[in-house]
Amino acid sequence: MSSLNLIISPVDIEARKKLDFRAGDMVRVMQNIKEADASRKGGAEADKTRSQAFEGMVLARKHGREPGATFTLRKVISGVGVERILPLYSPAIEKIEIRSRASKFRRAKLYYVRELAVREIRRKMKSIRAEAKIKPKAEAAGTIS
Repeated sequence: MSSLNLIISPVDIEARKKLDFRAGDMVRVMQNIKEADASRKGGAEADKTRSQAFEGMVLARKHGREPGATFTLRKVISGVGVERILPLYSPAIEKIEIRSRASKFRRAKLYYVRELAVREIRRKMKSIRAEAKIKPKAEAAGTIS
């Protein structure tokens, strides 16, 4: 008989199953990332790892509590929307902190938030352009008299 090799990850599966975060919640994920060592030739990765925090709004949670469960986080960094799809039971994730709960969302998947953000940015750009057009006319009128 062949023996069955079980690979046990350092993830506390029971604690992750009990996590109750939904779409709209603000979540911070601490993730282990391997750093590449620039001094090595050939581009081999070093053994150095560091923790990186990614805080954003949960757009969706898929596959419930089963082993392949994932969740999507969205964060806006200097005007650009960044999304990450993370596995819930990944051993690379150290911890998941729920920062705040959202009560105003009534959908399971918040993909429409992407378009809302784009519309908001366009609205701001229109107001900036309008202000830029008004200022030169006002300055020109003041210099003539």
